[in-house]
Amino acid sequence: MGISFNAQERVFRLETPGSAYLIALIDEAGFLAHAYYGRSIPDDNMQYLTRSLSDQPFREMGRQLDYLNNLPMEYPCRGTGDFREACLAVETDEGYRTANLTYVSHKIYGGKPPLEGLPATCGGAEDCETLELLCEDKALGLHVTLLYTAFTRLDAITRSARIENAGTSGLSLTAALSACLDMEDQGFDLITLHGGWGCERMLCREALRWGEQGVRSTRGISSHQENPFIALAQHTATQDQGQVYAMNFVYSGNFLAQVESSHEGQLRAVMGIAPEEFRWYLSPGGAFQTPEAVLVYSHEGLGAMTRTFHDLYRKHLVRGPWRDRPRPSLVNNWEATYFDFDTEKLLDIARTAAKSGVEMLVLDDGWFGGRKDDHSSLGDWVVNEEKLPGSLKRLADEVNALGMKLGLWMEPEMVSPDSDLYRAHPDYALQIPSRDPILSRWQLVLDFSRKEVRDCVYDQLHKVLSSANIEYVKWDMNRELSDVWSSALPAGRQGELRHRYVLGVYELQERLLRDFPGLLLENCASGGSRFDPGMLYYSPQIWTSDNMDVVERLRIQEGTAMVYPLSTISAHVPACPSHTNGRTTPFETRGQVALPGCFGYELDLTKLTEEELSMIPGQLEDYKKYGPVFHDGDYYRLASYRENGEYDAFMSVTKDKGLAVVNYVQVLSRVPRKPPVLHLRGLDEGRRYRFTETGEERSGAAWMYGGLLLPRMMGDFHGKLFVLEEVRP
Repeated sequence: MGISFNAQERVFRLETPGSAYLIALIDEAGFLAHAYYGRSIPDDNMQYLTRSLSDQPFREMGRQLDYLNNLPMEYPCRGTGDFREACLAVETDEGYRTANLTYVSHKIYGGKPPLEGLPATCGGAEDCETLELLCEDKALGLHVTLLYTAFTRLDAITRSARIENAGTSGLSLTAALSACLDMEDQGFDLITLHGGWGCERMLCREALRWGEQGVRSTRGISSHQENPFIALAQHTATQDQGQVYAMNFVYSGNFLAQVESSHEGQLRAVMGIAPEEFRWYLSPGGAFQTPEAVLVYSHEGLGAMTRTFHDLYRKHLVRGPWRDRPRPSLVNNWEATYFDFDTEKLLDIARTAAKSGVEMLVLDDGWFGGRKDDHSSLGDWVVNEEKLPGSLKRLADEVNALGMKLGLWMEPEMVSPDSDLYRAHPDYALQIPSRDPILSRWQLVLDFSRKEVRDCVYDQLHKVLSSANIEYVKWDMNRELSDVWSSALPAGRQGELRHRYVLGVYELQERLLRDFPGLLLENCASGGSRFDPGMLYYSPQIWTSDNMDVVERLRIQEGTAMVYPLSTISAHVPACPSHTNGRTTPFETRGQVALPGCFGYELDLTKLTEEELSMIPGQLEDYKKYGPVFHDGDYYRLASYRENGEYDAFMSVTKDKGLAVVNYVQVLSRVPRKPPVLHLRGLDEGRRYRFTETGEERSGAAWMYGGLLLPRMMGDFHGKLFVLEEVRP
């Protein structure tokens, strides 16, 4: 495993346990060409894969343009004969728009360097190796270092690029993507995660067609509508078999993830910051670092791809003291009270929660400034003592006295026009002079590209969090970016603003974690519009969606868990009827659907029936007992309500394969209907497992190939947890 360079073949080889990635150095031209990515090949001599890449025959025929437009490039540039999507596009001060990179040198070393100011996966020399390929455009004086890291225990490779102006004249980057993958079409479907508010990350799979397909966001956030993830899966690929190539972007702003397929059966997949609205000026000596793209390969279907992403993100992206710790159960007051609360109402909820064993109370929107509804006060992060006499300290002390923790909702990136902050500093908001700004939820976006704006907000947050024992923060962001203009940037550099905004968010969250190292941070963005790997670098869990209806959550959580670990998925038991669609579902089933994620309640516990209250201790006991299996174990998708229209099922198996938990939900009851048989996955064929529901004991092979015959359940929206324990001698 690791990275090597064969000087005779002039081939770089990146190896993971089950995959190989080959880069060819074209001898005369000095181009870096993509030679192979796929299942590991044990052969030492791979030169046969690179022979066809030489441009000598095309030079002799005077057809270099044809050659460049078909060469599988590692980092293609715009303007020199490659008319497909480019990773790098520049415009010089003189006005020409051509770049042409050739190889200069390389370095191979153990471990992985951090990316300055950006989230990225991490690992030591025992986990991964890194390749740096230095390329240059001599005419421009432009240096580009391509960074590759191959993980030695996972089938994952990461890519990014550092672009430096080593010349004497300025130039502008008009595209700076992070990764390109040129390969032949092997009969692929394109898999994406799309949706909208309340229906985030809906799994979509369709045949790859000719031309350009993909997803992008120009909303300033990764968005509800698209997620920075694409996968190319063979038509025949299932959960268990077939080749899959996946890409995920470690970034929380505008992005492009695109596949371009040609009539010659070739395709190009690219990923990076969306070129629209992007322009970055590099003065002599200036540099730009692209965010990281994660590449995952599987020859064992979508399930193996999913488990690789889960393991990579759990151990090499999520950081801090909460990475491996069980997350506290909580109750959030939002759907319980909305803005209508005071200290006594919150304590009533907390007392009921404490009696049931809930570990944390989270105070949501409405605790600050003159906030009575969503029309005012964002930006004024001062406790409203009319609602909370004695400030947050009194509330925290009384909640702590009940044996519970206190958490707090904040929306630091926003400002209300009706706020003291905006009245004092209207220029702190993103808006265009002489135009009425576009409002969303009665709020504007603060210009987080400016240090003085970040400092102003952070000073307030720091004061609030230092005033009481607050152990959790839910960081929200409730609108997309519009009227994107900053008074602090000259006209020619406004194209930098969207990226600088994202860097500002990262800087502030890093600062928060540094100053409050024990804090549990949860990111949120109007539900799940910023559920991406960039946010996971700062917060080990993310609010998945504002839609907590059981049926909708099955589809949302299926799409989310295809890439992101269950330990990152915040899931709460909602009020009923559902506040998003009015559906009525059993309290027990609502708990079961929320159980595999970071568990909590989003309702007024004081209004529950005695029967419902009596279920809470059991739900919390299941969370403590089986949460670690879901959060740390291997995930297997067994059935999809999205596909079959009747029921949903998945399971998690501990790494030692000693315990498995199946989460089954019957959404609709059919008549007549034979109970389904679930063919389990991930067990050890040779071991014996006891089905705790009935006491039956069978081999792992029998449970997987013969299957688990489910008990018959009457009615809609019912679920069950099924547990299989290894029978030990």
